[in-house]
Amino acid sequence: MRIAVVCDWLVVYAGAERVLEEILNIYPDADLFCVVDFLEESQRGFIKNKKTHSTFVQKLPMAKSKYRYYLPFMPIAIEQLDVSEYDIVISSSHAVAKGILTGPGQLHVCYVHTPIRYAWDLQHEYLKDANLTKGIKSWITRIVLHYIRMWDYRTANGVDYFVANSNFIAERVKKIYNRKSEVIYPPIDINKFEVRNTKEDFYLTVSRMVSYKKINLIVEAFNGMPNKKLVVIGDGPEYKNIKDMCGPNIILMGYQIDDVLHEYMKNAKAFIFAAREDFGIVMVEAQACGTPVIAYGKGGALEIVKNGRDNTAATGSFFYEQSADSIRKAINTFENIEESSITANNCRKNAEKFSVDIFRCKFKEFVDECFNNI
Repeated sequence: MRIAVVCDWLVVYAGAERVLEEILNIYPDADLFCVVDFLEESQRGFIKNKKTHSTFVQKLPMAKSKYRYYLPFMPIAIEQLDVSEYDIVISSSHAVAKGILTGPGQLHVCYVHTPIRYAWDLQHEYLKDANLTKGIKSWITRIVLHYIRMWDYRTANGVDYFVANSNFIAERVKKIYNRKSEVIYPPIDINKFEVRNTKEDFYLTVSRMVSYKKINLIVEAFNGMPNKKLVVIGDGPEYKNIKDMCGPNIILMGYQIDDVLHEYMKNAKAFIFAAREDFGIVMVEAQACGTPVIAYGKGGALEIVKNGRDNTAATGSFFYEQSADSIRKAINTFENIEESSITANNCRKNAEKFSVDIFRCKFKEFVDECFNNI
């Protein structure tokens, strides 16, 4: 069998790239296709140093730094990639990869991280964050997103089977494409993380500094609790704004290498997570260190963190409003929970459900079953 793997773009190593890495570990001889590939030589290990097949967007002016601005061209670009000679096409998609053209007799399995967030239910939030609620630029953007929605819905028909990264995304796939999907959680290398039972007296949050991650709310919450210490790790466009907000009880560390990050993660009293995520890999990583998670109770967090209300061992707790006050109340509630009710070992055991081995086994079994059905 000839296998093609298609992804949206190759620029950094993040959550979607972890899934891509494991798909390539399952199918090491697969050929790799994408809209653009701007990985440096030192970054190419996770794609097994493969030569990729990219599109004309790769050659457009300033594409390396401004590739997202070429979103209107990406639907036609992905359709120009020729995978007609392959028996199986696997797309890993959060934008346009699922729109790759396949024909009868070919199997197309799409691992969907999310339908295009900013084109569907998060459009208004995106326009607000981008300061595009008024004016001619706003209307141009709205028109572009309208046509992307039409294209995105139409191309769902070209996918034979969907795999969603969480039940939350499976519900979005059903709502937007009216399609069922198999849920296979993203792979996390649990063995990279060391459990520590004795915790230090500080809280931790780790995130890219972008608005939807709501780091500002976490900082605001701790500004109102000067007796509690918060460590913030991460970098991004919102870094300066977050830095200006931080009180004396908050340590803003910026980007840190994995060894430093893991050290803080295993020593923290709890990990704070305030975004509504499709999944939320970092919450699994925290629990792999034996660290409880206090999370916003929507999206993927509900599948990762256990609050003990469903007769399972608790690994954290939730707050249900994205506000500083709600976060403060959740932290106070967490501190009043009996120490024995949330243990490091239970956190680790919960995290092990999301291991690399489980992903590889489930994904390969699913693709094999789908191929046998065509």
